[in-house]
Amino acid sequence: MSKMTDAYDVIIVGGGVSGFSAAMYCGRLRLRTMVIAEARGGTIMLTDHVTNWPGTKTIKGMDLATNVEEHAKEYNPDIVDGKAVRAEKTKDGFAVTDSEGKRYESGTLILATGTTMRKLDVRGEKELENKGVHSCALCDGVFYKEKTVAVIGGSDSAVKEALLLTQWAKKVYIIYRKEEVRAEPVNIERLKANKKIEIVNNTNVLELVGKERLEKLILDKPHNGSNEFVVDGVFVEIGRVPNSDLAKQLGAKLNDKGEIVINRHAETSVPGLYACGDVADTLFKQAIVGAGEAVLASYCAYEHLQKAKKS
Repeated sequence: MSKMTDAYDVIIVGGGVSGFSAAMYCGRLRLRTMVIAEARGGTIMLTDHVTNWPGTKTIKGMDLATNVEEHAKEYNPDIVDGKAVRAEKTKDGFAVTDSEGKRYESGTLILATGTTMRKLDVRGEKELENKGVHSCALCDGVFYKEKTVAVIGGSDSAVKEALLLTQWAKKVYIIYRKEEVRAEPVNIERLKANKKIEIVNNTNVLELVGKERLEKLILDKPHNGSNEFVVDGVFVEIGRVPNSDLAKQLGAKLNDKGEIVINRHAETSVPGLYACGDVADTLFKQAIVGAGEAVLASYCAYEHLQKAKKS
């Protein structure tokens, strides 16, 4: 890592595929670049196999994240492992302060802060977290060999979690509050072909019960004659909350989901501030989409800086 400078052309907040894609492209444009990463790798690290990255038929999510980060490092950005907690406008651009109180300044700012797993917010969830209640099948599925587990949620991500869990569990339930799960056609086909998976639809989980570990779920309607649903483990996949606090501090426009509103150039409502990846209001949340937005953000940051020099 190169020596820190007093001010940067661009600060990128986020260490996932979008953040390091931006760092790579900012490096190509010869911008003095800093990346502030609370956790390197991002959401893609939780994915077993990525099969929709152009030019690569299949790759582990962890390997893809590592490849993008290593590519970015070829351009020698400064990297700070920490959490950015405050962002503010300055005379010449922006200032970002991390959780240790260190303040960094830049002419432009790119937010690639991603999302945080949404909680069920029911009784017993907090007490039983990591005691039978999980949010990552790739991380914790191996502990459920020949056991019964449930995935709560009905999105494409929930279906992929269920499919992955069948590598270890003897039975996987998908508990979903609506009639039909919403997944990509290829994953629906895989779901229907997998005999280990059973869908419990039109059902909500009201409570997670257990003393030392999770023992059962309490449902809002009977399943096989009982509202008590016995499982060894549960994986919550009910969506994500955008990490858009920094954008809010800067007065950037957010939508009703809390996502940062951007245009087709990855520009926010604040000049010099850009956003990319899952934190933005993009319709289709995919690593390749976030990477493309990151490139646009980088180029537009470069153009913004060039115009500022001329004025």
